[in-house]
Amino acid sequence: MSAGTRLTNNSRQLPWRKVWLNFHLYLGLSAGLIFVLAGLTGSLLVFYVELDEIINPELQISAAQAQQQPQSYEAIFQAIQLAHPERSAAWRLEIPRHPQAMMMARYYTPVEKAGLSFAPLIAWINPYTSEVVSSRFWGEFVMTWLFDLHYVLLLDETGKTLMGIIGFILLIPLISGIYLWWPVSGKWRQAFLIKRHASKPRFIFDLHKTNGVYSLVILVLLLISGGILDLHNIFCPVINYLSPMYHVEASHSNYQVGVSRITLDQAAALAKARYPEARLRWIETPDGQNGTYRIVLYQQGEPSLRFPKTTVWIDQYNGAVLSTRDPKEEHAGDTFMNWLHPLHNGEIAGMTGRIVVFISGFVPAILYVTGLIRWLQKRRAKRLHQLKIS
Repeated sequence: MSAGTRLTNNSRQLPWRKVWLNFHLYLGLSAGLIFVLAGLTGSLLVFYVELDEIINPELQISAAQAQQQPQSYEAIFQAIQLAHPERSAAWRLEIPRHPQAMMMARYYTPVEKAGLSFAPLIAWINPYTSEVVSSRFWGEFVMTWLFDLHYVLLLDETGKTLMGIIGFILLIPLISGIYLWWPVSGKWRQAFLIKRHASKPRFIFDLHKTNGVYSLVILVLLLISGGILDLHNIFCPVINYLSPMYHVEASHSNYQVGVSRITLDQAAALAKARYPEARLRWIETPDGQNGTYRIVLYQQGEPSLRFPKTTVWIDQYNGAVLSTRDPKEEHAGDTFMNWLHPLHNGEIAGMTGRIVVFISGFVPAILYVTGLIRWLQKRRAKRLHQLKIS
């Protein structure tokens, strides 16, 4: 290519470069603040259960006590009802993650939080003694407050929509950053490195560009997955149109006067019999006289261990299996949605994935600070230049 041709091509690129530079600058400095907030809170939330145990040591069980035989699920549920007799709707019990972890139970419809889309009461129960150790409302302790800050900006449904929109808007400064970084001169090696012994402005520039380039894929995945999770009411109908998604079948227990419900342990055993190789994760108790047990299990190969999708609905009186959900038999739409949350928090790749997402959460802050410094440096240089020529 001749020098004249290169000059012509560069001239054509200049207007577009200025457009992309403005997108990159002004969206980065404005919406970028939300990106920083989401990144830092998201890093902490990767390990929010573990951090909550550290912050609240009373939620840890001693190694000696963990050698004992756990209480039955029914005994634990009776203890919960004794501690909260006024809460007669369904409880959802999470099986402890390890021998020294408490059992966590959620009550999704507390009257104290009526009007909020998600603010359950959470109770922690010692599985070896059935003692209800703590009861707290979601959003009123550190880690769940951080979750609401990250997910909905503490604005409930309005914040969820806002965060979803901002997530997709933030793709623009990332894409524009790649356009501005792209080495049209063919100097690819320099484009991926920080120049040694460079001036401070050049160091800041290289630090900004390399962090953006090396983290691009993970940041794009985090923004897209987070945006879809926030705006699932918009995306799910579209995905369902392209690939029919699972819809919960209406399941009701046949209420019989004078007949007691089966125990939680019996319901769990019936669900395990349907999926003998699966691991029990959640037990949801019946909601009222016609409610059913909802047993959630984890099958090998599911992307999320904590929130799997294998589910069995059981009649609370006669133990009949009323319905099942097997994610291994679902279509592409469900598979896509089932992978989003574990992709977003890194769980999909185990501990390695969680660490990668944890580290990636600090990148938006690095990009924002280095971008801000670089912008201020350029403004200062421009003012000095104007003073010299005036």
